[in-house]
Amino acid sequence: MRLKRLADLKKSAAPEICLAALPQKIAMTPFAREKAFTINALVRTIYGQSYEWYGFTLAWQQQPELIVDIGLPVNEQNQDQYVSLAAEQIAAFREALPDAMLINGWIHSHGDLALQHFSAIDAANQATVLDYVTAQLWLPVAKVEVGIQDLVCLTDGSWTEADLIPGSVTLITDVPVRSARLWETEYGGFCYAVVIGDDGWHEQEIHYKKRGILSGRTFVSHQAAEMILVPDGRQLTAADCEALAEEVRTRLSPVPSIPAKLEGL
Repeated sequence: MRLKRLADLKKSAAPEICLAALPQKIAMTPFAREKAFTINALVRTIYGQSYEWYGFTLAWQQQPELIVDIGLPVNEQNQDQYVSLAAEQIAAFREALPDAMLINGWIHSHGDLALQHFSAIDAANQATVLDYVTAQLWLPVAKVEVGIQDLVCLTDGSWTEADLIPGSVTLITDVPVRSARLWETEYGGFCYAVVIGDDGWHEQEIHYKKRGILSGRTFVSHQAAEMILVPDGRQLTAADCEALAEEVRTRLSPVPSIPAKLEGL
């Protein structure tokens, strides 16, 4: 056989049976979307300028793919062009939520910055959120065949230690077996990422993590995603806005920019 290109030497993908589909679009209620942009407006009103801030997208346990609310945790430091978070902060905020609610992603603002997409710093924060969120959302998504070279099949009660030497994997059964195929369960989870701006723009991604239960093989990927609004009848009231304003005052820690002429002094 003659190969025309090196790509032809690539190993073919393992056979896979889909058990469940992970979200391909980000579903959010109008209430949650309005709340996110209201936080932006409150930041400008209360602090006199835009600052980056972050929060968590929240869902009910029975419908983890739908964002129904935005949670605003304590932000340790908010700058006009920077915000960071740690796994401990995610865990602390989760403990304060009702048992029936979970975190399915994060949202943050770029305020009035011209950068209307995710940054390199956002990617680092996203990795932290992905690890935490997917650990709470694992579900079996596929059965994937485990490729085994030199599988040796033995029968219980009729083998010796010498029979265990050949082969990369040995399968011992109660009856003689001539051949076998091994399929592992692949668990998967997802995490939403949303970035918004003062002008009303927004961009969003879905991040995925999959892991084989036997092989331990882990795959991480992400894709840009469309946002779809799913009305749930809930509206942001004046009382909600007052409570949200208090959260902005007490949970954000703005750090004013240092004028260029004073830097290094």
